[in-house]
Amino acid sequence: MSAPTQTQPRSTAEPRRHTSMTGRQKLVLTLLLGAQFMIAVDFSILNVALPVVGEGLGFSLSHLQWIATSFALAAAGFTLLFGRVADLVGRKRLFIGGMAVLGLSSALGGLATTPEVLLTARVLQGLATAAVTPAGLALLTTAFREGPLRERALGLNGALMSAGFTAGAILGGLLTDLLSWRWAFFINVPVAALVVALAPSLITDSRPAVRPKLDLPGAATVTGGLLLLVYGLTQAGETGWTAPTTLTALLAGIALLIAFWYVEKRATAPLVPVRVLKRRSVIWGNTTGLIAFVTETSLVFLLTLYLQKVLHYSPLATGLAFGVLGAGTVIGGTLGGRAVGRFGNRRTIVTGALVQAAATASLLALGTSGAWIWLLLAATFIGGIGNMLMIVGFMVTATSGLPDEEQGLATGLATMTQQVGITLGIPVMSAVATARMGTGTGPDAVLSGVTVAILVNSVLVLAGALLAALFLAPRRESRQR
Repeated sequence: MSAPTQTQPRSTAEPRRHTSMTGRQKLVLTLLLGAQFMIAVDFSILNVALPVVGEGLGFSLSHLQWIATSFALAAAGFTLLFGRVADLVGRKRLFIGGMAVLGLSSALGGLATTPEVLLTARVLQGLATAAVTPAGLALLTTAFREGPLRERALGLNGALMSAGFTAGAILGGLLTDLLSWRWAFFINVPVAALVVALAPSLITDSRPAVRPKLDLPGAATVTGGLLLLVYGLTQAGETGWTAPTTLTALLAGIALLIAFWYVEKRATAPLVPVRVLKRRSVIWGNTTGLIAFVTETSLVFLLTLYLQKVLHYSPLATGLAFGVLGAGTVIGGTLGGRAVGRFGNRRTIVTGALVQAAATASLLALGTSGAWIWLLLAATFIGGIGNMLMIVGFMVTATSGLPDEEQGLATGLATMTQQVGITLGIPVMSAVATARMGTGTGPDAVLSGVTVAILVNSVLVLAGALLAALFLAPRRESRQR
C-alpha cells in the first residue's frame, strides 16, 4: 500500500497512535539505526590509520589513497543501482545480504596480509554499503508513514549517520593506538552478525505488486558515469584538476550521466523514471543535500590540516577534538524531525544552512596560537547542529510524496547524493587550499590555505540556503502537490 501523498493534508485531529511508536517499531528503528551507524563509522574509521596500514602491508605513499578510494568508488558508484534493485528483489533480502557481505569483507580486511587482499576487502565493503544504505533507508521510510513518525525516524537516522563519521575518526585512533589497525575491520563482524540474526524476525519487507524488469542500459550508464565521476574527483585531489586522467574521467562520467537521462526517457521500465527526476522536491532536495555533505565533510578535512599542521595535534587528539562536532550533529538530528514537522522542509533547511554558514565563517578568525581551539570547538558544535538540520530537511524532502514502491528509488538517490558529496568535498577544498598555499608547507602557509578554503565553504553553504529559499516549495504548497 502506498504512503499518503502530498495531496492529503495532515489532519489536526489525527489519532494519537500516529504520533507515537509501537514497541515493534522501536525495535525495528533500533536495528536499522544501528546498521546505518555502523556504515557511517566505516567511512571514516580508517582515515587516521592510513599511514599505519600502509606501513604494515607495504603500500607505497602514492598508492595509499586507494584504501579510501576503492571503498568510495564502489559505495557511490553502485548506490543508485542497488536502490532500485531493492525495489525489485525486496529491500529486506538485499539489506540482510548486504550486511552479511559487510561482515565477511570486514573479516577479510582484518586478516589481510597483502595490499591486493585489503583492496579487495575494501571494494566488497563499498558494494555492501551501496546495498545496505538505500535498502535500510527504504525499510525505515516504509516502516513509518509519512508525517511526524517518519520525520522523527529520519532525524534520528541523520544524527547517528553524522555522529558515526565522527565516532569513526575517534574509534579508529583509539583502536590503532591501543590494539591494531586490524580491529578497525574486526569491530564490524559481531555487529553485522547480530543484525543478520535479528533482522529476519523484526523487519517486514515491502515490494511492488508487479515486479518490473531491470533497466540494464540505464544501470550501465548511471553506474559507469558515477564510477568515472567519483574516480575523476578523487584523482583531482591527488594530481590536480587539469591532469589528463582527471579530465578524461570527469568528461566521460558527465557524458555517461547525460546519456543516462536520454536512456531513461525512452525506457519502458526505467531505472529512475524521468517524472521522478523532474520533481522539485527531488531536484532541489538533493541539491541542498549535496551541498550539506560537501561542506561539512570537507570542513572536517580542512580542520584536520589545521589541528595537525598548525597546532601540531596528534591523530588521536584530532579525532577527540571532533567529538563536539558529533555532539552537535546528534542534537541537530534530534531537533531536525521536530523542526520539519513544525516549520516545514524549506524553513528547516534554510535555517540550518544559515546557522552552519555563520559558524563556518567564524573560523576565518583562526590563528596559530593554541588558544584558538576554543573557537574551533564552539564553531564546529554550532555548525554541526545547523548541518544536521539541513540533512534532515533534505532527507524528508527527497523521500516525501512518493509511494512505498518507489521509496527504494528515492532513498537510493538520496544516498547517492550523500556519498558523492562526501567524495566530492575533500578534493574540491583540498585544491582550493593547495592553490593558496603554493609551495609553502609551514604553519602560516597551511593556515592561509585553510582560511581561503573555509571562506569558499561558507559561501557554498549560503548558496545552498538561497537555492532552498528560492526553489523548494513551502510546506503548504508542497502538501497540495
